[in-house]
Amino acid sequence: MKRGHQDILHGGGGWYAVAPEMERGKRKTTMGAAEEGGDVDELLAALGYKVRSSEMADVAHKLEQLEMAMVSSAATNDDALLSHLASDTVHYNPSDLITWVDNILSELNAPPPPLPTPQSLPSADAYDLEPLPALPAPATPLVLGSDPQSEVAPSPRDRKRMKVCSSPPSSSTTTDAATSAAAALPVVVVDSQEAGIRLVHALLAGAEAVQQDNLKAADALVKQISLLATSQGGAMRKVAGYFAEALARRIYRPQPRGGVGCCSFDSVAFDDMLHMHFYESCPFLKFAHFTANQAILEAFAGCRRVHVVDFGMRQGMQWPALLQALALRPGGPPSFRLTGIGPPQPDNSDALQEVGWKLAQLAESIRVDFRYRGFVAASLADLEPYMLLDQDADGGGGGKDEEPEVVAVNSVFELHRLLARPGALEKVLGTVRAVRPRIVTVVEQEANHNGGTFQERFTEALHYYSTMFDSLEGGAAAAGADDGGPDQALSEMYLGRQICNVVACEGAERTERHETLAQWRGRMDRAGFEPVPIGSNAFKQASMLLALFAGGDGYRVEEKDGCLTLGWHTRPLIATSAWRVAAPAEDPLSALAAR
Repeated sequence: MKRGHQDILHGGGGWYAVAPEMERGKRKTTMGAAEEGGDVDELLAALGYKVRSSEMADVAHKLEQLEMAMVSSAATNDDALLSHLASDTVHYNPSDLITWVDNILSELNAPPPPLPTPQSLPSADAYDLEPLPALPAPATPLVLGSDPQSEVAPSPRDRKRMKVCSSPPSSSTTTDAATSAAAALPVVVVDSQEAGIRLVHALLAGAEAVQQDNLKAADALVKQISLLATSQGGAMRKVAGYFAEALARRIYRPQPRGGVGCCSFDSVAFDDMLHMHFYESCPFLKFAHFTANQAILEAFAGCRRVHVVDFGMRQGMQWPALLQALALRPGGPPSFRLTGIGPPQPDNSDALQEVGWKLAQLAESIRVDFRYRGFVAASLADLEPYMLLDQDADGGGGGKDEEPEVVAVNSVFELHRLLARPGALEKVLGTVRAVRPRIVTVVEQEANHNGGTFQERFTEALHYYSTMFDSLEGGAAAAGADDGGPDQALSEMYLGRQICNVVACEGAERTERHETLAQWRGRMDRAGFEPVPIGSNAFKQASMLLALFAGGDGYRVEEKDGCLTLGWHTRPLIATSAWRVAAPAEDPLSALAAR
């Protein structure tokens, strides 16, 4: 592989050093490797080392012995060891890994300490890693200055890459090559911080390759991302895995079958289940429900007949708290009507009615007059105003002597999906305006995943979801759980499906089109709505709620232009806003005539 192509694939960094002169012996090397057997480990072969899969455990055992021996030698004769490593001699990586390990152990002349037997170490088959495209490996070690025919004068850039160890003039060439590989291996395997930087660069380079429709380079980078991610721990490894999978789906375009990130009809019930675990494992949905309920309660103050339209009913987890708050209201609870909207279920079950029955039982136990209707709609754009209003009277039911209903419309993580269909959002907001609600509560992700180029969208999503995964890890650590339990694992899958939709899908299939609070403010203003400031009481109570949540030290509630945001440290992640139908602009001539 030529250096120019290799630099492009690795973001210009050059993770594996290959001398340009090795191209001359490429054909001979490939034939030699094929003759020596087909069981050579492909991962190490890609790095330039020839190790049989059957010898992996023995090599790992001897490498541990080598490390212990070098530590022992350094403790007894530091000056001699440093002098041994200070030479400027340059050597290429050896191909016969097990041979030079034995040689350097004997040269250090330090008896290896007892170590676990090779049988106790995992075999190469235990690791499920996709191999990188194999690079040509030399059949015999190449050493500078030992053989005039094999001597190569590397360029300054090659010298910088390949100068990984040295030896005194008396050392054997095999020992020099062994020390070179011993110093090079930790850079690839052990240095997780450097690998983390390379991992981020590989992710961004993969997005750039996809945008340029260079699928061959993108495929190679996806394989490298998967390999580099194994050196990371915690949130970084998980985020990289989901983004690598999303890139792979975009490259290969597999047919959706209800898997991770697929927008299939069969995944509705699975999405609801993941949504419930996301609710349990972190405070984002709790914050969304609490702040929206507070705004609705304030709008319902003093009203005897109230009606809430929920654009995303799901399991109805938002409404028990509102029912209880209404039951405790001074002067008694109002008559409460709830209209829940949800998508059709794959098994044609009436999940919305089941949720309504449970809420009705709760309302009866706390003596709240409660009515419920469920609407199944494939899209919110299919709704009409008459569906949301009471059908027995104009403006919301009741007799002439009864107080009209006060309506509130609630949307939590629902409106951004309408942006996938041109005109759908405007249609829904027009329907909402026709209902004449006193308040409209909107909760959306505080991110921009709906504009710019694919690379810009990918970069924004990488930053956003890295912070989301960090918050999940922080909450689990604060709770004293090492892995966070099943709730965290399923919450990560919930976010992973969003990542896959943002990265792998386009057109109408890309429904996770998140926009920032400023963008939503512009859309709502153009649709004829004006903001309703969320009171300071909601801010204080939301802050108290987070203080009770495990890991709350990392979460931050902020007030921004009458809206509330919840973030992790300095990054806002979701935003709650409230709106009402704007009063029509008064005609100056009509106002003058009225005077």
